[in-house]
Amino acid sequence: MNMQRPRSFHAHRPSARPVYFVAGATGNVGRHLVPELIWNGHDVRALTRNPMQANLPPRTQIVHGDLNDVSSFEEALQGVTGLHLITIGGDDYEPLRNGDAILAAAISAGVKRVTVLSDGREGPIEKAVRRSGLEWTILMPVELMSNMFGWAHSIKTENAVRGPAGDIAKTMIHESDVASAAAQILMHGGHREEVCHLSGPEALTTRQKLRKLNRVLGRNIRYVEVGEQHTREMMQRLGMRNDVIDYVIEWDKNPPSEAREPNHVFENIVRRKPSTLMDWLDENSHAFEAPDITLEDIQLAASA
Repeated sequence: MNMQRPRSFHAHRPSARPVYFVAGATGNVGRHLVPELIWNGHDVRALTRNPMQANLPPRTQIVHGDLNDVSSFEEALQGVTGLHLITIGGDDYEPLRNGDAILAAAISAGVKRVTVLSDGREGPIEKAVRRSGLEWTILMPVELMSNMFGWAHSIKTENAVRGPAGDIAKTMIHESDVASAAAQILMHGGHREEVCHLSGPEALTTRQKLRKLNRVLGRNIRYVEVGEQHTREMMQRLGMRNDVIDYVIEWDKNPPSEAREPNHVFENIVRRKPSTLMDWLDENSHAFEAPDITLEDIQLAASA
């Protein structure tokens, strides 16, 4: 494949290859989705608010814009076959309120297919997609393995992980597997008008996750059970809104049925088994050993 340097998007004649538009391109899922589409021979326009820090692969067409402002990326939707959306539009975890405007721009541009990365709340994006008339699929990962990046600070400073509900088992999925599911649907269709609850291969408690991390690191990191108030204060420091905090705390205490047992939805879409937590730890254990991360790093990990 003829690989070129990443470049900014400029309106030009239609591509000979299918073109996909990825919102949230620098998030934990988008960062995997962009290269997967490119490696499959497609053109990708990647939306980001910070092009200089995007660090996306060669041949990516960088679109400098913000989902909150349709005019900032509307032109880049021209010629796009498939659109991947996220449901939040900023560091405050506020759900996007302009779903109808985004979908109207996509329809006007000739977009045929949409995937949505949803956090489980039925917000304006999900509602707009459902009534758009386009081919749509909502991808709802139970929990991303990348959420464990939020442990890094306390591991480095206290040799401990603090959290609530340490004995409640939930499934997790590798963020790259979510990207693979999105890529498969965008490229080949299927799962039209479905909400796909994506899980990994096993349900684990926080204590079990930590034991696996200790095994990889060769350490004895402690687990410290904390109450709801401590959890609430920690998330407030990360800039989360109270309604988001309420949702997360309730989810931890009483996860939905889809979170309690592994399912085969991912395998049905991608035709392979999902990655295990040990796979993820083998790739990312350095994040728990490197020089201490900043609050901004934790916010980025939590928001992706």
